[in-house]
Amino acid sequence: MAGAFVRLEDKHGWAWVTLDRPPLNLMVPEMVEGITTTFHALRRDPGVRGAVITGNGRALTGGMQLQFLRELTPFEAKAFITTLQEAIEAVHEAPFPTICMMNGACLGGGFELAMACDMRTASTDAVMGLPEIRVGLPSVIQAALLPPLVGPGRAAELLLTGESISASTALEWGLVNRVVPRPELESATVELMAKILACSPAAVRLQKELMVRWRNTDQSSAIHHGINTFAQTYATDEPREAMQAFLEKRKPRFS
Repeated sequence: MAGAFVRLEDKHGWAWVTLDRPPLNLMVPEMVEGITTTFHALRRDPGVRGAVITGNGRALTGGMQLQFLRELTPFEAKAFITTLQEAIEAVHEAPFPTICMMNGACLGGGFELAMACDMRTASTDAVMGLPEIRVGLPSVIQAALLPPLVGPGRAAELLLTGESISASTALEWGLVNRVVPRPELESATVELMAKILACSPAAVRLQKELMVRWRNTDQSSAIHHGINTFAQTYATDEPREAMQAFLEKRKPRFS
């Protein structure tokens, strides 16, 4: 069940989560709560194979509604940024693959939401960045994901200048997986999804679980977590079916 300003659909075998406050889908507390509610509900459904996050209209989101941010007291600011962190963490820690489909501007908290996803696709006219510094605020919470994605120097430039980058630059920096013209964006995203859907559902879930562990622990512990996960995969027949299908040069048939 989706929350306020968030639309949830089942498309192409995945959950599609659309920020729905056009024209720019500017983020307000109700939308932030809607993201949290939606991803907590998806987390409880073992049948979810993955989720796409996008925006309704010409932007994923232009960032936070400044009229709301402008009036916060220090106490209210801490409470709000905590709820935003919880929403983005719900995406980052999702037990299934996530793709952010950037159909236009993706700024501020929306860019942090995009970075919290496993993969990103973007239209050629998309721009992304963290402009908070330009309105007197530091970029916080999941902005910490930026240096590992693009390197400390590039991250520092974005964080300290507040400038945005184009989709082509983001592709060059390894920040996005696909850049295509806007009319082709959904089909490019679905094509990426289909490659995941063709794989063993149990293995995909276990792989994502490991990816989350890798993010949150030291390298040695992360490597050792993989041993149990590898053995756990054999609790289903999916590895045998996938290997047999490969040997027989056919598509696997997962139950």
